[in-house]
Amino acid sequence: MAGPATPTDREWMAAAASLAQRARPLARPNPGVAALVVHQGRVIARGWTAAGGRPHAEAAALAGLAPALIAEATLYVTLEPCAHQSPRGPSCADLIAGAQPARVVIGQIDPDPRTAGQGIARLEAAGIPVTVLGDPASAASLAGFLARQRLGRPWVTLKLATSLDGCIALADGTSQWITGEAARAHVHARRARNDAILVGGGTWRSDNPRLDVRLPGLEDRSPQRVVLTRGAAPEGVTAIAAPQDIAALEGVQYLYVEGGAATAAAFIAADLVDELHLYRAPILIGDGKRALGPMGLADLPQAHGRWQQSDHRQLGSDAFTAYLRRRN
Repeated sequence: MAGPATPTDREWMAAAASLAQRARPLARPNPGVAALVVHQGRVIARGWTAAGGRPHAEAAALAGLAPALIAEATLYVTLEPCAHQSPRGPSCADLIAGAQPARVVIGQIDPDPRTAGQGIARLEAAGIPVTVLGDPASAASLAGFLARQRLGRPWVTLKLATSLDGCIALADGTSQWITGEAARAHVHARRARNDAILVGGGTWRSDNPRLDVRLPGLEDRSPQRVVLTRGAAPEGVTAIAAPQDIAALEGVQYLYVEGGAATAAAFIAADLVDELHLYRAPILIGDGKRALGPMGLADLPQAHGRWQQSDHRQLGSDAFTAYLRRRN
């Protein structure tokens, strides 16, 4: 492999990881990958995995570039170029080997056994220096794909909208609306970034939620609907009986869990929540419905050290905070 990464390599990879968000979730079932071609400190081409998985990011970035420019450029790609042939196109490792960039910098080694280091080996066999960063930015941009490959399940985001005192509804169940318009629009934008959205059977029966995306221009991004219930699945909805059954949700890399309290607690108790999105409105409810039901916590030490804040912002009068589950 090439020598150690430079601070500039990490900056370009962070830019590529940000670009990869354009591929989520439309690239499914493929990972949402992004690539940058950098020549003399300037991006001369970029690409990300297209809807449906083709073309791949590397092919999109290299298409149409003059060979002389590629020969002097560095290719930054968030995931190791694939090494396996597909009926839909050649492997990216072979494509890059033929293009002969001066250098390739990779964010993450591909855990898919069809590639898993073979893409890197093919590039090096073609005489191309390769640097692997293993950086947090590229890992975060591939969270759903990496969870599927390593854990056998989707990346799970749990969303809670509460009052300051931790309630999600009045005592009679009234919950529209805890948060304001800006926060609700933010939730719809998050829905558009997920493959599937899940609620509990009680929430489905009492609220009959639409679980769609209602932002102008993003209506077609509405995720697959899933209900946690031991009963029959409503028409057009997938039913699962237990949180662990999310592993069987075909093609789902990113799952958004919206409640209710028992469902949220069940996912936390099963340690299946990777990211927590907490929306807090500046209101007090008092004797209302709590955001979480019992989740098997035996003592306070078990509660500490599990969550790390990753984002915080103001949405109108409401506050949004995101937390990541700390794992070994």
